Amino acid sequence: MIDRAAEAAARSTPIRVVKRVTGLSDRWVAWLFIGPTMALLLAINIFPLFWAIGLSFTNYRANRPNEVVKNVGLQNYERILGDQDIWIAMQTTAHFVFWTIVLQTLIGFSLAYLIDRKFRGHAFWTTIILVPMMLSPAVVGNFWRFLYEPQIGLFAYAVSFVSGIPPTEISMLANVKLAPWSIIIVDTWMWTPYVMLICLAGLRSIPDYIYEAAEVDRASPWRQFWSITLPMALPFIMLAVLFRGIENFKMFDMVNLLTGGGPGSTTEVASITLKREAFEKWRTGYSSAFAIILFVAVFGLANIYVKALNRVKQR
Repeated sequence: MIDRAAEAAARSTPIRVVKRVTGLSDRWVAWLFIGPTMALLLAINIFPLFWAIGLSFTNYRANRPNEVVKNVGLQNYERILGDQDIWIAMQTTAHFVFWTIVLQTLIGFSLAYLIDRKFRGHAFWTTIILVPMMLSPAVVGNFWRFLYEPQIGLFAYAVSFVSGIPPTEISMLANVKLAPWSIIIVDTWMWTPYVMLICLAGLRSIPDYIYEAAEVDRASPWRQFWSITLPMALPFIMLAVLFRGIENFKMFDMVNLLTGGGPGSTTEVASITLKREAFEKWRTGYSSAFAIILFVAVFGLANIYVKALNRVKQR
């Protein structure tokens, strides 16, 4: 039945269509399927980028669409680069990016190294460790906000049990010194499993015969780690650092849910500043220029880092 239906469909197809289809190469057939998707992605990503670049040279305000839009040249960029508050936000962002990457890389690689030993029940514990990464940022933010409550939060009682400080005096989100670390703890708890997965893939990719040869040469486990494990897993570690660095540079949801940039402006990262300029002060042209500066900064740093990563892979 299927063969007969196929023959009937082939006979009913016009000869011109058959010649056109049979004359297409595999490359053209691939572009025929991929083309609409690529066009949609370009329309969603490229058009807003160029539109933002155009707005960055104007005094446009989204809440005043009927006003005459004036071209201000590089004035927005000059004001941003000379704004002290912007530089403080960038320093805060750098603080978050540095400590989250350090903690997530160290803890993630350590967990991956332990799980790679394939002890009894390692599959179960791997699943348990991956649970925070599967949760929504909104759920994680509200969950940890409840834990950080000084009156009823379990975190305050745990710290009080260890240190002896009354729980009411432990206010993670309202303390100027503790608020940044409260966000770092949450982000580390949520995204360390992601780093662990990438590092685990790197460890599992190391052939067993290399370790067997090292054992024949009577290399100690510590020597095997520094001469085999770490160098061969280093590209995967660097890849995890790249992904988490880009994501943490854009950190917004967790900061907005936990502190909203406070207390004061202690936890106001660049994305929070951008949001306030664009949707609270309605300085659309100014915020567009700030967004372009952030994009160039991330793109430039990522490009340099990728070149370093490629050099490590070639060794």
